[in-house]
Amino acid sequence: MHRVQAVQTATARYGDGVAVVTVTYSPGATLDTFLDSLAGATARTDVPVVLADNGSVDGVPERAARERRGVEFLPIGENVGYGGGANRGVAALGPEYGWVVVANPDLEWLPGSLDTLLDAGHRHPRAGALGPLIREPSGTVYPSARAVPSLVAGAGHAALGPVWPGNPWTTAYRRSGEDLTERDAGWLSGSCLLLRRAAFDSVEGFDPRYFMYFEDVDLGERLGRAGWRNVYVPSAEVVHVGGVSTGKPEVSARMLAEHHRSAYRYLADRHPGRRNAPLRAAVRAGLAVRAGLVDRGAR
Repeated sequence: MHRVQAVQTATARYGDGVAVVTVTYSPGATLDTFLDSLAGATARTDVPVVLADNGSVDGVPERAARERRGVEFLPIGENVGYGGGANRGVAALGPEYGWVVVANPDLEWLPGSLDTLLDAGHRHPRAGALGPLIREPSGTVYPSARAVPSLVAGAGHAALGPVWPGNPWTTAYRRSGEDLTERDAGWLSGSCLLLRRAAFDSVEGFDPRYFMYFEDVDLGERLGRAGWRNVYVPSAEVVHVGGVSTGKPEVSARMLAEHHRSAYRYLADRHPGRRNAPLRAAVRAGLAVRAGLVDRGAR
């Protein structure tokens, strides 16, 4: 009862407005696609967009803010990563916005998709995060609603995923065999999330220690522990066009390193102390092997 009352009090702090925060880093032409398609994703006409900019050098976010009504350029001054940038963007919003979309700027919204997510949010008052069905440009459905990884499942997925994509640990982790039905998930892809702001506040947002990757896994798990739900809403669809800023070879190599660094942080945080030191060492070694396999495969 006390938790329910606390949630009601926190939710009452905010209005029913919705705002969009996207973290930009030289997004190129994909930002125009994002903003153009967003207009058809909702019947609302008062949805502001905050471009939390991590140091773009292509001038695209600044131009979008100059030329488009309702688009705000928020220069952070340094690259604080995806979760850190999203936190800054959300913090810049007024209390009238009780719903916040955090999304990559390389998405294309399908018509009505944002309104479909909002409808689901109102149907599920305990939903802290809601995520759409995400398609790749080929039409393939991306497994964006997954289970929280256990140590065994996470290790099996990390070790075998690059060489045996259909292994049972990867399949269970991605929940690849499930129907595309509205359901709860352990976590939802951070590439497109509708967040109830009271829920986001209750767990203090994204953990800024994750520069890139696993910030969404961590957020989803913490929301679940706090009593909120992560709800997958496949009747809402977006297309992940693909990032410009992470597609360059030198950036891709850095992102691979960041992925494994974040994976280690996530597992190490959940197995602290001297007693678990050998386990953390084994995890670090396993991730190093995985990095080598992925790098070799890319070549």
